Amino acid sequence: MALIEVHELHKHYASGAIAAQALNGVNLSIERGDFSVLAGRSGSGKTTLLNMIGTLDRPDDGTLVVADHDVLAMTVAERADFRLRHIGFVFQAYNLIRVLSARENVAYVLQLQGMPAKQRLAEADRLLAEVGLQGFEDRRPDQMSGGQQQRVAVARALISNPDIVLADEPTANLDSHTGEALLALMRHLNEEHGVTFLVASHDPGVIAAGRQLYRMDDGRIVSREDR
Repeated sequence: MALIEVHELHKHYASGAIAAQALNGVNLSIERGDFSVLAGRSGSGKTTLLNMIGTLDRPDDGTLVVADHDVLAMTVAERADFRLRHIGFVFQAYNLIRVLSARENVAYVLQLQGMPAKQRLAEADRLLAEVGLQGFEDRRPDQMSGGQQQRVAVARALISNPDIVLADEPTANLDSHTGEALLALMRHLNEEHGVTFLVASHDPGVIAAGRQLYRMDDGRIVSREDR
């Protein structure tokens, strides 16, 4: 069975008298080890679909199975625990805790899981070295560049050994050189360590790097291309 199975997913949002259909019957299948990219213009449904797969939001209709779990049958608390243990997130705005060091930001996920301090901090240092940030462990986010902060976010996403990493426009706030370096890191983690990525982006570099490319328009996946 695929790692992610999405079938006929629908989502509507309403603001006053105005209603918008964010997802309109999405079907998607992601296998372990894939490096998949969701491409499409702003408002095509990319972020909404990532939020559904990441259990941050719920659809109005359809079925969604992630890592053999029917996430739509879970309670709010069960979904929160599932995210903590099965899904890594990389956001456009980094979403680091400003008062914590890089080491503490990365280790925070394992702290929530109850891992002893010495073990989780050592694991955080290992991941920071893996993403090229050895020597930056004690720096806070405001002491790092945007690219360095995004690498901390990638390390944080990986530390719980998730089934999948969901990345929403991860290069959007980076210059082209830094974005290329981040993309190379993600491809390395995919190819050398088997990390599964699903990335939403309109960055041509990210789109070109996807081994599976899904194009979205008006809340639907309109095409798939395997490279």
